Amino acid sequence: MALENVRDLLEQVVGYASARGVELAEFRVERRKATRIELIDGSMVANAAVDYGVAVRVYVNGSFGFAYTTRLSREKVIDVFNRALALARGASAGLPKPLILDPLEGEYTHPVKVSVEDVSEEQKISDIVGFDKLLAKAPHVKSRTVVYTDIVEDKFYASTEDRYIHERRELAYMYASVYGQEAGVRGSAHIVLGTAKGYALWYKYDPEKEAERLSMRLRNQLEAATPKAGVFPVILAPEALGVFVHEAFGHLAEADLVVAGSVLRGKKGQKVASELVTIVDDPYIDDGFGTFRFDDEGVKTAKAVIVDRGVHRQVMTDRLHAQMLGEKPTGNARAESFRHPPLVRMRNTYMEPRDASLEEMLEGIKFGYYVVSTGGGQTNIDGSFQVGVEEAYEIVNGEIGRPVRNLAIAGNTLETLLNIDMVGKDFELHYGRCGKGQLVYVSDGGPHVRVRRMTVGGRA
Repeated sequence: MALENVRDLLEQVVGYASARGVELAEFRVERRKATRIELIDGSMVANAAVDYGVAVRVYVNGSFGFAYTTRLSREKVIDVFNRALALARGASAGLPKPLILDPLEGEYTHPVKVSVEDVSEEQKISDIVGFDKLLAKAPHVKSRTVVYTDIVEDKFYASTEDRYIHERRELAYMYASVYGQEAGVRGSAHIVLGTAKGYALWYKYDPEKEAERLSMRLRNQLEAATPKAGVFPVILAPEALGVFVHEAFGHLAEADLVVAGSVLRGKKGQKVASELVTIVDDPYIDDGFGTFRFDDEGVKTAKAVIVDRGVHRQVMTDRLHAQMLGEKPTGNARAESFRHPPLVRMRNTYMEPRDASLEEMLEGIKFGYYVVSTGGGQTNIDGSFQVGVEEAYEIVNGEIGRPVRNLAIAGNTLETLLNIDMVGKDFELHYGRCGKGQLVYVSDGGPHVRVRRMTVGGRA
């Protein structure tokens, strides 16, 4: 179906649903055009695909029903609506009625520097192969993987509230990893580059500098010392801080996990962090993977100020949990695709900068660690976390020293936030995908921060 005909389809099926007397029916039409290029040690697999479908969600008598189809005809969408309605009527969840919104017409196309649709597949392949060749030049790189993905996404939303929305955006994403082994020591490193400005990665990033950064990250792994275990001052660089803010804190502020008993439950208005700390989830920041105007429940997005100068103020909500908690909707309902119902998810989550410099943070640290980037980790609903570190350095007498490997940081999220005593004036936004049963593109980041005391795992 042509995009210009989607509105007609939605008006017909919304009219049908309204005549059935349901309390709320939502229809999401989504089309994603994607290109993926993968190089493993120079061997390439490339493909392009279009994914198109309709999601239908119905609320009736305290329950939701959800169904989808890849066939965009009036008859098929009505059939899917009836299946969703039957599922809702057959359930007995006892959920409160989600927030019902006023009628609205919304249309937004995010600006791009160059549309990915205006760049040939040959050019995309040439650019990625060129980056891979830069990685291959380093003798200590024994194996490498480069994956490039771009997406053109059209989302349409309509509901029995007389809401009709269309939003279009483009994302480009590159993941690169390298592996090496020297003198019995193994190491690996990765970087992620992203933009929401279309085919703009190579306008935004210098490929030679990024290849060198990744190569040096691996070199440091191979030459690094084993860290000491204990409790030390730690400086988190923006990339590492972003992962901490997202993984160790952000999930605790998603409304469904708050209802389930996260450590933030019941703490609104209480101090949960240093007064230097302000953490937000912002759908309007420039060039973020989580930047959009309407969420997957047709809610106009709003900035969520989770922590304001140390005090917990808001949680991130969808319609249902906003109703359950008596909160305003923030537009944090996101679905991986039309094949999934929306969940409460982060968008662009970051700590706001203050006024300290890295040099000021280093002063007075006799021994500690400077953590630049992280690997895998685990966070629990009670706020305890453990995160592996990919790139880190010793701090000795106020100066950044030799690299270390096999380091991990751990602790309690709120205790860590309370122990932040300096927040930098710099700022970086980083890119990735978050898995919570479904994968969605997100951004996170912030400035450099100094934590007075943090548990570090290494050699005892």
